[in-house]
Amino acid sequence: MKTFRADLHVHTVLSPCASVEMIPPLIVQEARQNGIQLIAITDHNASANISAVMEAARGTDLVVLPGMELQTKEEVHLLCLFDTLEQVFSWQKQVDSLLPNLPNNIEYFGEQFVVDATGDFIRREERLLLNSVNLTLDEAAAQVTALGGLAIPAHIDRSANGLIAILGLIPPGFEALELSRHISPAEACRKHPQVATYPLIQSGDVHLLDGFLGTTYFQVESPTIAELRLALARKEGRSVWVTATPKTDKNCPNL
Repeated sequence: MKTFRADLHVHTVLSPCASVEMIPPLIVQEARQNGIQLIAITDHNASANISAVMEAARGTDLVVLPGMELQTKEEVHLLCLFDTLEQVFSWQKQVDSLLPNLPNNIEYFGEQFVVDATGDFIRREERLLLNSVNLTLDEAAAQVTALGGLAIPAHIDRSANGLIAILGLIPPGFEALELSRHISPAEACRKHPQVATYPLIQSGDVHLLDGFLGTTYFQVESPTIAELRLALARKEGRSVWVTATPKTDKNCPNL
């Protein structure tokens, strides 16, 4: 087994809320300097910069998973994680067909840049990405799973686009939940007892280079979706833990 320090929620300059410093070579450099071996690129409703980050990481010890932070019809944010570019691009086609065709207001929302592996400009994404697709949370999770991906509600403790604040509960069926950097797993379990029944990860929701967190660790054979799924289920010797609190915390037995 190998242990991977992970941050599975990283934005690039394609996300209008991300800093212009979030370009592929700097993302790779900063993740490695923070001792992180596994990241997922999860831009808002978009995937066009993933291949550039994967190329920038080639030849290093950093593994880059393709992903997306989807905004559902309920305005809940959902991490959609995959193994391959083919999977995420197939998902992108579905998302594109269900995302409102509204122009981005650069002055209000910020730029949406597609770049190459060196960070050089390729094009602007003209359609506003900060919007809800016409899919419910349950529909989106089911479709991601059908494509072989892993669907994890993002920053569930946040008031903005967080599962608990929007729905008032945690629907059954999710394989894991993501906590924001603003709450420890133990605190989340005390505040929201439902959380204690789910495997947890914590991510930086990285919009700035100094935003990497790296508090989630996976013990797996390899950094694939199938292996992460086994770790979340604590099967076949795989495991996951968050360093913000001891794994044996009585308030959160799944840590």
